[in-house]
Amino acid sequence: MAIYDKAQGMVAEAEPQAAAIGCQADVSTVDNAKFPKYVVGQQCDNCALYQGKFDPPASGCSLVAGKS
Repeated sequence: MAIYDKAQGMVAEAEPQAAAIGCQADVSTVDNAKFPKYVVGQQCDNCALYQGKFDPPASGCSLVAGKS
């Protein structure tokens, strides 16, 4: 999936795969104590698992198949 598909929807932050890597829609809420490797600037569009361009602001992710 290379383009965000509204029918498939966004991954919920509470979904196991997203929660395991600290996926947050608002990166200012990342818990640095729980995810000490997080650095400012990390986001979906510069991740190796991201599939597509960052326009629209959501696209496929190989970690959470069927979701954006």
